[in-house]
Amino acid sequence: MIGKFLRKTKFSSYADFCDNFQIEVPEQFNFAYDVVDAIAQSDPDRAALLWTDEHGAERRFSFSDLSRISDATASFLGSLGIQRGDRVMLILKRHWQFWTVMMALHKLGAAAIPATHLLTAKDIIYRCRKAGVKMIVAAGDAQIVAHVQEAAPRCPSLKALVSTGPVVPRRWHDLDAGVEAAPAFVRPTLVNSNTDTMLIYFTSGTSGEPKMVAHDFTYPLGHIVTAAVWHNLHPGSRHLTVADTGWGKAVWGKLYGQWIAGAEVFVYDFDKFVPADLLRQMQDYRITSFCAPPTVYRFLIREDMRAYDLSALEWCTTAGEAMNPSVASEWEKITGLMPREAFGQTETTLTIGTFPWLEPRPGSMGLPNPQYDIRLVDADMNEVAPGEQGEIVIKADGAHRPVGLFRGYLGDDALTRAAWHDGFYHTGDIAWRDADGYFRFVGRKDDVIKSSGYRIGPFEVESACMTHPAVIECAVTAVPDAIRGQVVKATIVLARDYVAKAGADLIKEIQNHVKRITAPYKYPRIVEFVKELPKTISGKIRHAAIREANAAGSSAHPLSHA
Repeated sequence: MIGKFLRKTKFSSYADFCDNFQIEVPEQFNFAYDVVDAIAQSDPDRAALLWTDEHGAERRFSFSDLSRISDATASFLGSLGIQRGDRVMLILKRHWQFWTVMMALHKLGAAAIPATHLLTAKDIIYRCRKAGVKMIVAAGDAQIVAHVQEAAPRCPSLKALVSTGPVVPRRWHDLDAGVEAAPAFVRPTLVNSNTDTMLIYFTSGTSGEPKMVAHDFTYPLGHIVTAAVWHNLHPGSRHLTVADTGWGKAVWGKLYGQWIAGAEVFVYDFDKFVPADLLRQMQDYRITSFCAPPTVYRFLIREDMRAYDLSALEWCTTAGEAMNPSVASEWEKITGLMPREAFGQTETTLTIGTFPWLEPRPGSMGLPNPQYDIRLVDADMNEVAPGEQGEIVIKADGAHRPVGLFRGYLGDDALTRAAWHDGFYHTGDIAWRDADGYFRFVGRKDDVIKSSGYRIGPFEVESACMTHPAVIECAVTAVPDAIRGQVVKATIVLARDYVAKAGADLIKEIQNHVKRITAPYKYPRIVEFVKELPKTISGKIRHAAIREANAAGSSAHPLSHA
């Protein structure tokens, strides 16, 4: 399958990859027809999706199963009025129906809006009004259904509500029953053009309401590198990415590139993250490739991992935030595999990665994906020298718009122009390169701490803190200071054995430890111990929420402060 879209599929080195990688984009591409249905025709019994949940349920889907079920789902949704260009919100958690509904929407030429199950009624109203949502397909959990029910009367564009069950309120449609009774699907005459909007993600910035990131129908092809190269997948791989379907990482790691590469997607459907349960799933289902945010790795290494048989693992990757080298080192010590880091955004596919030909360097995102023309620039758009910090930008003028880059912020031309100008997309992320060109993440432009004339990246201080045995999680932010401008604050979750020791002595011990690990001026002058850190549904630490708490002079879960 992958050979349909690449001029060359095997590369001998990173240089060969950069010189010869090229995506062949069909004139009218639709992932559901051109990948899922095509594999169903040529290799109908190939394993596509293996779904399990925390209660022991299991379902296996071949590509012929997915083709058949997505046809029936498209027929059902079409009977409810969904057609080309319509926008449908999916609040489906990790339920297997996410995959069949996504394919059905692609087959109809409609736009999918994946959303987290943590949305409140207010959040749903905002998204429906902003995007003109015509239908919501939701997991039939009581709380999700209640929030949608509360929001619906204030969403004028909303025409239909669909539930997976078991809760299916009056005037809602039962997805499984509707699919079962659906007539034969008739493919529309004109499904889509390549530039039509296929996928919309609401993503929050550091201020203002969430913005709509719009991807077109060629976007899945951009994830060939994500799966076939960074994840190093091949036919026979069984890949597990830990991500809720409301987050963009789900389609990075649980759908598009994985199926193009010929791999089977493994899904573990759970409500509460229990590290031991995840390890048991990896053992019992012989997971060969694993990807998770660093937060998940941090919790897994604190389990007795040697009690689990993870010998099937061939490859490990991480993204979503920078991984502390101490975590990567411990994971390698236990599994023999160094997690390979990468960088990308909801607006892009993978842009920088630690590819198979590269030696992983803990704390480094790797080297650029040749799919993108990436620069590291100062405020005047001059490229910075190795060792100097700069913003990651992507050349994206009319002649150089790479496959996988978003089309803009839907309905907000001013915001699009603010991020996309002078022929470049400005990521807003700061990094630096070492002498070999490896990128290292510093932080968002507004996260960089400026103290007494020094520019301090939060991640480097977090990495130093994380090497102390007392620290299980850490977030570093800036606090205003009358003398220094800003000072470094570390908000820390302690390991279980250290909670009783929270106090001035432990704070001083951690501060001195950081001074020994990194440049002394970077040490956190303020340290706060908390029970937990605020996180997104994807598991990323919400530094903005901590900054807001700093400004308010309080913490949601304080243990100690100095």
